[in-house]
Amino acid sequence: MEQSQPQQRHGADHVFQESLEQLEDILQESSTEEEEILQSHTSSLSEVELDQELTNIDLAALEDAVADIEQYLEEITKTKEN
Repeated sequence: MEQSQPQQRHGADHVFQESLEQLEDILQESSTEEEEILQSHTSSLSEVELDQELTNIDLAALEDAVADIEQYLEEITKTKEN
């Protein structure tokens, strides 16, 4: 027998809420791990070293990323126009 629509919605809501809780747990674990890594890393570096490390950006990689984004946006625009 088929479940009634309210029962199906309740079941779907329950599954969705469980998924959200799992995602929240994963994000909290990830955040905690990142904080621990940052704390252990920064404790071994001085503020100046940390600033230098954070600002040491590979300019070529950044330019490549920007070019990729621009290409993607152009493709999306062309797709929408057609």
